[in-house]
Amino acid sequence: MKLIRDPGKLQPILEKERARGKTVGFVPTMGALHEGHLSLVHASNRENDVTVVSIFVNPAQFGKNEDYAKYPRVLAEDTKKLRAVKADYLFCPSVAVMYPEGYATFVDVSPRLANVLCGRFRPGHFRGVATVVAKLLNIIGPCRLYLGAKDFQQATVISQLVRDLDLPTRVRVMPTVREKDRLAMSSRNRYLSPHERRRALAISRVLFAFKRDLLREKRGGFAGLKARAIRELQKNVDRVQYFEVVEPGTLVPLKKHQKNMAVLTACFVGKTRLIDNVIIRA
Repeated sequence: MKLIRDPGKLQPILEKERARGKTVGFVPTMGALHEGHLSLVHASNRENDVTVVSIFVNPAQFGKNEDYAKYPRVLAEDTKKLRAVKADYLFCPSVAVMYPEGYATFVDVSPRLANVLCGRFRPGHFRGVATVVAKLLNIIGPCRLYLGAKDFQQATVISQLVRDLDLPTRVRVMPTVREKDRLAMSSRNRYLSPHERRRALAISRVLFAFKRDLLREKRGGFAGLKARAIRELQKNVDRVQYFEVVEPGTLVPLKKHQKNMAVLTACFVGKTRLIDNVIIRA
């Protein structure tokens, strides 16, 4: 595996790979890699000749009081993991390279996607996400892009970005990877104390129970089920930021049963913000 920090060096390498008829898969990350990230690398390896992984903690998607400064940066550990799963290239640009002095261009996302769910509580977050992903995809070039379904709103925004900007990218959203106890894998799980981690299990437990109950009813409204789910979460977590049922492609809130639904939640356990979701296809 080759580690590259300069976009100007990576681009011609990938152009040569494609000129030889090879396909390229791309997995964008912020590092602190876990099995969820590595599952995306495995998927890319299966479906492509070349796999590129990026590690870049993007300051543009963090708010003023968020955890940018303390976000885990463990490049040596991540590099070892990526070599073990046979990634071909690791792209690790600096902030100065991605946002040089005088940088002035950002990608705005429609409020209908960017100002709901997580976006309600993280102003500017998806502007930062869309901007860095557009930059990365321009550097990587034509590819298959691998995203995790745990970050469902992010995957929806990026899929829209690819369509709207006519990027030569095929988006592959892969299933959420969970621990044996069903906790969704996240780089932020390492912030949790053992006690907090046990309490965090309520998030997936409530989501799967809500899905089960909703599938049993299969009609009508579900305000009562939603209120019960929120009460159950509140018994275990420190704060429920949101618990919403939406149409998967548009993120429009739903009030009654339909064929395809996504149930998303964000909760604080201690000081750690965790997100999770389940998809319902009735």
